[in-house]
Amino acid sequence: MRLTEGTLLAGRIRYTQAATGHRTGIEPVLLAAVVPARPGERVIEAGTGAGAGLLCLSYRVPELRGVGIERDPELAALARDNLRTNGFEGTTIITADITGPPLTGPFDHAFANPPWRPVADTPSPDPGRRLAYEAPGDLLPAWTTSLTRLLRPRGSLSLILPAASLDTALEAARAAGCGSLRILPLWPRAGRPAKLFILRAIRGGRGPTMLLPGLVLHEASGFSEAANLVLRDGAAIDL
Repeated sequence: MRLTEGTLLAGRIRYTQAATGHRTGIEPVLLAAVVPARPGERVIEAGTGAGAGLLCLSYRVPELRGVGIERDPELAALARDNLRTNGFEGTTIITADITGPPLTGPFDHAFANPPWRPVADTPSPDPGRRLAYEAPGDLLPAWTTSLTRLLRPRGSLSLILPAASLDTALEAARAAGCGSLRILPLWPRAGRPAKLFILRAIRGGRGPTMLLPGLVLHEASGFSEAANLVLRDGAAIDL
């Protein structure tokens, strides 16, 4: 695997990733910002890739006890190296599929950026992109159920997904026994339709579903001030 060296959070985190295939975008950084973890809590991420989400969360939350599940052995090894390089020794990476992980809970929080592209779409010629993006119709419910089962009662599940997945995500969360759902639209620019959203669900939650004001990502000069607080400074997003 050919690698490139880079950083996350404006240089606060050193980050190595594959030069080809799936490349890390802003999604795992934004997702990590909504996980309401506190120092010492247990957190699990599905499809951790090279570890961007866990790295950002570990930077914000000291003494985090994290577990990343990644089925690609090369990416799992890369995530381990990235965590070690940045001194986040409290996090373990396991090479496995989240629908049959070799571990038990309970965890306080779970999060994931699941594959989302329908298998019927034109496949990417790159095997890494296919693995990261392509999702059969039952994948999102399966991931939601598997992660929820690992949570303690009242533990949180956070997912970042394309807007077209909203109905499926809400149904999957409720079927898995989650409630108190909160939806955070991610607007590319003010007045534009949201392409992505973040869903927060609580295992056993009984509160109403809430559609939050959302986060505008870009302004004329680049990322918005609110987005930069997360993407550059590692700030949390309070849901």
